[in-house]
Amino acid sequence: MIKKSFVLIFAFFYFCGFSQKIITKKLESDILETTRNLKIYLPQGYEKDSTKNYPLAVVFDAEYLFDTYVGNSVLFANKDKAPKQIVVGISMKDSRKKDTYFNINNGSLTTDNTSFYQFIRDEVIFYMESTYRTSPFISLIGEGTSANLITHYLKESQPFINSYICINPTFSDFVGQQFQTYNFGKFLREDNTFYLYINNSTSFSSKKQTKIGELQKGLSSLKMKNFNVINDTIRTVSSISAMSEAIPRAMTKIFEIYSAISKEEFEKNVKDLSPVDAIAYLENKYLEIEFLFGSNLGIREQDIYAIEKIVIEKENGDQLREFGKMILKLFPSSPLGDYYIGRYYESGKMYKKALKYYKIGYGKMDPSDKNADAFYENILRLGGQ
Repeated sequence: MIKKSFVLIFAFFYFCGFSQKIITKKLESDILETTRNLKIYLPQGYEKDSTKNYPLAVVFDAEYLFDTYVGNSVLFANKDKAPKQIVVGISMKDSRKKDTYFNINNGSLTTDNTSFYQFIRDEVIFYMESTYRTSPFISLIGEGTSANLITHYLKESQPFINSYICINPTFSDFVGQQFQTYNFGKFLREDNTFYLYINNSTSFSSKKQTKIGELQKGLSSLKMKNFNVINDTIRTVSSISAMSEAIPRAMTKIFEIYSAISKEEFEKNVKDLSPVDAIAYLENKYLEIEFLFGSNLGIREQDIYAIEKIVIEKENGDQLREFGKMILKLFPSSPLGDYYIGRYYESGKMYKKALKYYKIGYGKMDPSDKNADAFYENILRLGGQ
């Protein structure tokens, strides 16, 4: 518990250092016939790069979720575990009951709920996408009855939300029937990736734990390649602690594809692949990162090295050239692509071609690079061939 608290405190103070990026906005709503206060966080570097796009996170209950979410988003981005995000928080201090408290008799949305739902969909998201450089990846984050409202976006005939983060959800007694009306098969028709996070907690009443547990059990039977259900149970005596823990736990899973290849990912998805399939896996990982998050990372060297052993040791290294070409495609400024192509030609005793690529790769390197001398040894070794 102490370790978890330290992380949350660190995230809070880390966030405070970037508080100057918070923009306040009064958004006039035709749907609600009033104005709503928005808090908007723009990530560090947003102003410097006019071509880069960022995932959009829409946080309900901004009074107590916004700072926590932003703090975690900054920390995750700093640790290269998630892309930088644009975050908008919706002030609901005086209107939460009207906005999200559903009809207790049948679990359906009230007229006010529906209006707020449409306000988020048609006005807040539209404003953010038309004003700021957002990528196609959109997250909704809510707690309690706001989390319940978020699940209703699953019923949209054309899915446009990528991650539904439902923290400490307050569901109706009819939530099971509600989910059965959603056509989850529609997600399979989308060339996109989706996440649904729902947490249970030992701090909840036994009735609430049972209700959420039954829903999680039903959702666990959904087996769809591009729709990821994240059923979580947080063991704590405090619902506030559960809320604080849920955000980083959700982000860890939702942005898992963004992170460098972990030992777990390698063991599960990579180690038994053929060289051709391993190369394709790495290429597709970075293409999906760019598509979903608007983040052109090039390619991380540690991910190249994760695949390297498979390419070198299997099939006599015959796929080294294709490995190098893939790296050059995703990260043309890296000398590693030229190195692997050079190694391919050297293994085939085509020394002139190998020397050519070693020289091209070395020319891309900074002389101060600690690997530059080792790279140059390839040139010296073949210089006499």
